[in-house]
Amino acid sequence: MIELRTSPHMKGALSLPQIMRHVIYALLPICAFSIYQFGISALALITVVTLSCIATEALFNHLSNKKNSLNDYTAVITGILLALTLPPGFPLWMGAVAGFIAISMGKTLFGGMGFNLFNPALLGRAFVQAAFPVAITSWTPTGMADRFTQFIPSSLTLPFTAPTAVDGFSGATPLALQKFEDTLTPNSDLILGFSSGSLGETSSLLIVFCGAYLIIRGFMGWRIPLAIILSTILISGAFYLLDNSYPSPLFMLTSGGLMLGALFMATDPVSAPVTPMGMWLFGFLIAAMTIIIRLFGGLPEGIMYAILFANASVPLIEAIAQPRKFGQVATKKSGESK
Repeated sequence: MIELRTSPHMKGALSLPQIMRHVIYALLPICAFSIYQFGISALALITVVTLSCIATEALFNHLSNKKNSLNDYTAVITGILLALTLPPGFPLWMGAVAGFIAISMGKTLFGGMGFNLFNPALLGRAFVQAAFPVAITSWTPTGMADRFTQFIPSSLTLPFTAPTAVDGFSGATPLALQKFEDTLTPNSDLILGFSSGSLGETSSLLIVFCGAYLIIRGFMGWRIPLAIILSTILISGAFYLLDNSYPSPLFMLTSGGLMLGALFMATDPVSAPVTPMGMWLFGFLIAAMTIIIRLFGGLPEGIMYAILFANASVPLIEAIAQPRKFGQVATKKSGESK
């Protein structure tokens, strides 16, 4: 009896759970730094969102009579990445809702691991941005003195009640300060992480180191992150040369969630292109849309929408970037002279 299988026929040395464990290892320093910056609220938010993703996956495995998929760690990674995109004082119950949506609508709805069209963590984030616009844009200063002994008041907000607002617990991200107040955050603060923002987006230097670990170990491709970074430099640099009132390329790279998106969101192997040219086009599209939204849109940040739009464009990108088959001869159009 001959067993026929579809390609690929070569099996790598590492399994999916082994690769995903290394992604978790790379994310742990970013999580630790966010807890150092924002205290027990950050720890609680990461824990609640991750547990929500795990519980949702277990629930849908049970309802659909599927085998246990929790041991591939993809639900854990979705939860960690989703939590890292949320504000430090985001109410915990809203974080649980975000985790449920990320797994149910971003992953299970499409058929599970390997079938999702969009990055599940970003889909969960997009939902809560639409559902809870005030909470998702409430920011907390870093390094508050009592952050390890007290929660940020809004973290413990009860379901379906307005988040608690307390004096001294408000701030603005570098992108919001630049866009709405024409105030630039020092580059050193953006690089090292001494500025307000979502849990995992403050230190661009740490994100680069963690992403570099995965690239060096061969767990992540380098083309998409490099395409986003180079395209951001070129496009934002062109605007900056035309009018230096626009932010510099360094500010564009190190502020907001661009580095986190470039290294840990856009590189999702399921929702990203697989052809080399497709990866370059994918990265360029993400960078271009992010800059357009930041400079000319109503929101200060655009990386989330840029990646989701690029995810939806992957079939078209792959059709354009498909390499010619070996030995294929280009056919002449009808009417051309032979």
